[in-house]
Amino acid sequence: MVFFYTCSDPRYQIYMGRDKFENEDLIKYGWPEDWWFHVDKLSSAHVYLRLPAGESIDDVPATVIKECAHLVKANSIQGKKETNVVVVYTPWSNLKKTGDMKVRRACACAWEGR
Repeated sequence: MVFFYTCSDPRYQIYMGRDKFENEDLIKYGWPEDWWFHVDKLSSAHVYLRLPAGESIDDVPATVIKECAHLVKANSIQGKKETNVVVVYTPWSNLKKTGDMKVRRACACAWEGR
């Protein structure tokens, strides 16, 4: 079952897969407006941020980006034990079942335990 999260900004929708099966569904059924978030170099949940049509990632408030980063960190077995992790995010269209993905940005995230 893919999880849906209510975001602090109602214009955005957040989805999360917690295991490989849910993550596969998210990859398979993603939309062009989706952005994928993951803890870099560690196992973690896949979080997808769905943008409103016509909006770019540059329009997304920093608080929404941080919410996604906190979700992937909190749902990473190793990452949640670390003070800081690097969270990568990229458009859904970049996701391929190879090891190569273009990463548009990286976000350093300190988990505050909330």
